[in-house]
Amino acid sequence: MLTNVIKYLTRKKRPVRFDDLSRRLPVSTNFGCDRGTPIDRYYIETFLSKNSNYITGRVLEIEDSTYSRRFGGNNVEQYDILHARPGNKHATIIGDLTDSSTLPENVVDCFICTQTFNFIFDVQKAIAGAHHLLKPGGVLLATVAGISQISRYDMDRWGDYWRFTTASLEKLFTPIFNGGVEIASFGNVLAATAFLQGVAVEDLPDRTLLDENDPDYQMLITIIARK
Repeated sequence: MLTNVIKYLTRKKRPVRFDDLSRRLPVSTNFGCDRGTPIDRYYIETFLSKNSNYITGRVLEIEDSTYSRRFGGNNVEQYDILHARPGNKHATIIGDLTDSSTLPENVVDCFICTQTFNFIFDVQKAIAGAHHLLKPGGVLLATVAGISQISRYDMDRWGDYWRFTTASLEKLFTPIFNGGVEIASFGNVLAATAFLQGVAVEDLPDRTLLDENDPDYQMLITIIARK
């Protein structure tokens, strides 16, 4: 049994041919998770690492506290987890982002909200809910998909409704946060194509290929919003 597990973990993944334009099925249907690091995660973690100075005090995250713990370190005084439904034993807040009456007000210093707004139909109400949770001066660090396949897992649980651009996010966030918003994008044609194919970061000949930014290929969009 152990031998079979070791063989599974160490076997070489099928190499990716980047010149094959006739491929009709993706390399991975799971965003590349089964091959290594999904490309959107590379961008998410780059964004959070660069803005880790905001991850202080009482920090809230969706579903678990993975990024709060990884990027907040000793600056975090309290970890909070938001979940929409009962059943998550680690959740400290059960509430619906689209219904501020179910959420505490002015309680968190930083809200890390990655890849969530795509899966909420009433997205502007959810942004208002995020604002409601933050203390005055608190910061929302959010990411959303711009270019992406459908997430079947989330479609079946909550629904997969939106793909955004920097322009649409400016219009959604600015009125609620009174202009205290910074929006940027990550991606280029290689990153977008690789992500749609389910290619992992480890499949690329050089991960720095992802770092060149082309605003016409907004694969991942980031938001820093201050209350």
